[in-house]
Amino acid sequence: MNTTVRSPDTERTGPPAGLGTFAGVFTPSILTILGIILFLRLGYVVGSAGLGRALVIIALANAISILTSISLSAVATNLRVKGGGDYYLISRTLGVEFGGSIGLVLFLAQSVSIGFYCIGFAEAAAAFSPDASALTTRLIAFGAVSFLFIFAWLGADWATRFQFVVMALLLAALGSFFWGGFIHWDPALLKTNWIPPESAVPFWVLFAIFFPAVTGFTQGVSMSGDLADPGKSLPLGTFLAVGISIIVYLATALIFSASLPNAELTANYGAMKTISRYGFLIDAGVVAATLSSAMASLMGAPRILQSLSADRVFSFLKPFAKGHGPSQNPRRGVLLSAAIAILVIALGQLNLVARVVSMFFLISYGLLNYATFFEARAASPSFRPRFKWFSPHLSLLGFLTCAGVMLAIDPRTGAAAIAVLFAIHQYLKRTAGPARWADSSRAYHMQQARNHLLEAAKDPAHDKDWRPRLLILDHGEKRRDPLLTFSSWIEGGAGFALAVHITEGEGAVAKKTRQDRQTERAGFIMERELPIFPLTVCAPEFSDALEVVLQGSGFGPTTPNTVVLNWFSKPGDTIPGTNRYHYVQQLRTMFRFGFNIAVLQTTPDTWRNARETPVAERRIDVWWQNDATSRLMLLFAYLMTRTAPWGEAAIRVLTKGSGANINDEKKALNQILEDVRIEAEAFVVPSFEPGTVVENSRNTTIVFLPFTLKANRLTDATGHSFDKSLPQLPMSVLMLAAEDIDLDSEPEEGSAALIAGAEDALEAAREKAAKAEKHADIARETVERLNHKLARLETDRSGEIPPEKHKELRKKVDTAEKEAQDAFRRAAKAKTKAKDAEKTAEDAIGPPNSKKPPGKGQNQ
Repeated sequence: MNTTVRSPDTERTGPPAGLGTFAGVFTPSILTILGIILFLRLGYVVGSAGLGRALVIIALANAISILTSISLSAVATNLRVKGGGDYYLISRTLGVEFGGSIGLVLFLAQSVSIGFYCIGFAEAAAAFSPDASALTTRLIAFGAVSFLFIFAWLGADWATRFQFVVMALLLAALGSFFWGGFIHWDPALLKTNWIPPESAVPFWVLFAIFFPAVTGFTQGVSMSGDLADPGKSLPLGTFLAVGISIIVYLATALIFSASLPNAELTANYGAMKTISRYGFLIDAGVVAATLSSAMASLMGAPRILQSLSADRVFSFLKPFAKGHGPSQNPRRGVLLSAAIAILVIALGQLNLVARVVSMFFLISYGLLNYATFFEARAASPSFRPRFKWFSPHLSLLGFLTCAGVMLAIDPRTGAAAIAVLFAIHQYLKRTAGPARWADSSRAYHMQQARNHLLEAAKDPAHDKDWRPRLLILDHGEKRRDPLLTFSSWIEGGAGFALAVHITEGEGAVAKKTRQDRQTERAGFIMERELPIFPLTVCAPEFSDALEVVLQGSGFGPTTPNTVVLNWFSKPGDTIPGTNRYHYVQQLRTMFRFGFNIAVLQTTPDTWRNARETPVAERRIDVWWQNDATSRLMLLFAYLMTRTAPWGEAAIRVLTKGSGANINDEKKALNQILEDVRIEAEAFVVPSFEPGTVVENSRNTTIVFLPFTLKANRLTDATGHSFDKSLPQLPMSVLMLAAEDIDLDSEPEEGSAALIAGAEDALEAAREKAAKAEKHADIARETVERLNHKLARLETDRSGEIPPEKHKELRKKVDTAEKEAQDAFRRAAKAKTKAKDAEKTAEDAIGPPNSKKPPGKGQNQ
């Protein structure tokens, strides 16, 4: 026996099976769709619902088929489809968890369906013998499974030949029925049967009876591994099968309504035989329909199992990955599917299982639609389906329709099916190893990150939105672990961290070194599961590269705002090729570019003590001066307590006070802590002298201390060097803030409030200018009217105007002209103020009516 294991990453070995569209997709799909429901239940649905509602049921059920076929065609024409059908398409899009769960339940559902179809065949065959018992029916069903097993064992070619015989019988049966329907056609009866009977069966009950008729349109997809050209055959064959089946079902429903009354259709499951020209052909059609559906499931289920096993999703299924012969016929899967079918036949009572199986099919269609929508929404440049009639909105509609139909048909059974899928999904989420293929999850996350960053950049920065965006200078392998681990603590699950390693050198050797360092550091970070991105840079000089890195790292809202690095211990240990003088100068460069600075001082002993201290006994000391650096240290200390290693740690904030003002200082500090909503203990010390710091913090776990840059050295709050105090302290963090973060900022404060104020002032200035212009126009019109009146009187009645009246009118004209001049001056002044307000608003937000994001400044 020639058996080989098929790799999940390659095509099956040997020559391709070469099934075409007609034999590989159209035939198994159409034969499964035109099944037992068509022959024995469609008449009951039409009679119980009336022709009008029956057409709605057929249309809704087939709408799911059409929408899912569109999604199927999009995915199938976007990648090279291998064996596994629905499982392959879903797993390569949504990932191993979704694919594995749906693949397993689809295999079980199709295997169980074999038993159902064979029982249907047995009942149809037993109807020829009035004395047949339940045992006889089961024996016939067992025989049918054994008969179909032979074709499935021999391979797809033999099964296809058998399906051609079945199709001939189906065509003969349908031809006989349509011939008889033409003879019995009664337009008056058709009109009468349009409405449902008085005691109509509920719509969704009838829909649940009919829906299994359309679940066979993906049988061809299960044969994807045996197709010569899956990308072409799957869409074409599926749409042909769905389109022709829709025509057949609609025509059959019309003939039922035009041939027999609704009451007879409801009472007689054999109505099709009654209408048919030759009734025995309907019996043959029933037999053919049940056997063809069972054959399609017996061919599809093992191939899903084989693909699932080849992908090593479930370790216990590995033996089923082996295939036989050049076409890799999954004989082991055929054996298992046949065994499940025989077990189903032996159980007998199958109504509950039947409903769950229908739900599994609905879930698979829903997930296939969602997978296509998910792929489209990910907006990956690699998503280029050749199927041009695809729309992500149609895929979403297909998913929602499947979900709605599940709830409408049977909420409890649907919930049970979803629970089974969820349990398998969670199992795979915990046990699945490294991904063996690229799905669309990363593309989706990248697209979401892009969209969210663009939206975040549209809004002005605010202190309440401040997050740590760390630029970690990772140099020195011995101190890498403490530096990166500490950075993950102060990131607190709220920000971003970029670990930069600058390699000095030029040419091919430097490039190779950079690649090696990048790989090494990426592995280091992945091994420890740190939320940090590695970046290795190659440059001739470290100092030149540092300035470029400081200015060019990140983009938009992800631009770093804090540099984290190790304390200087010896030349080259923290920054390549530097002594203490150069180290301080590099810190100045960082500060000049607007970065906060966090310098970590650890030794093997202090790092070990910090890691070995029980979580509940850990303490963080923050030396407080009520300035920008103090607020930044307090915020980082709080962020540390949001991580698991420091979740139970206590924060102690130490401030300076002496004499009578100790209580006042402590009270003021407690008030600040309450205002900023950080739980910490206020503690007052007499000074910030090095000895006092060592005395009070030598037994803590980690201590945050402020530092300043003076001349060419780092100094503490009292101007002293750290050389004597740091060796006596536990793990220490020296900090210098380049930005002042308001820990108690209000939403109405900050740049957003300034922008809003500028917009309000601009609007008010424009309104005032408009009113002033309106008043000026009114004054001008008044002057013109009075001048016109005066001129008319002087022209027409110059000799008759009394001097008093002429003088009074002239006075009114002069007064109006003066008021008009004043109005024009006020309007001009208002316009000037409006222009000033517009310039202020433009400085804040850019052009009027826009929401220009702020520039790159590090204080955002």
